[in-house]
Amino acid sequence: MKAKDSHINYVEFKSKDLIETKMFYESSFDWKFTDYGPTYIAFSESGLEGGFEKTDNEIVNGALVVLFHSNLKLTKNKIIEAGGEISKDIFSFPGGHRFHFKDPSGNELAVWSDQ
Repeated sequence: MKAKDSHINYVEFKSKDLIETKMFYESSFDWKFTDYGPTYIAFSESGLEGGFEKTDNEIVNGALVVLFHSNLKLTKNKIIEAGGEISKDIFSFPGGHRFHFKDPSGNELAVWSDQ
């Protein structure tokens, strides 16, 4: 299915141990995984695609909801104008670019684009 602008497209979690995490979700739910280096695994066959990022930090809020938009700069500007805060500026990753933001309540989300 083609990603649609402004729709939730992906969810990302933190993990202390990617191998253990992968084994747990494969055994419990039959999720499928794709490795993207030593610090990231993506999952599918779960109803919504997502991934796990390795962290050594304490996991307080381990879920990151990721929206899609074809125009990151436009979306970033709209978020700022609406009172949001950019918490991680636009950066590239295998498959595209993204940035993180906080809404006025402090919830952190991300927006990605394949552009």
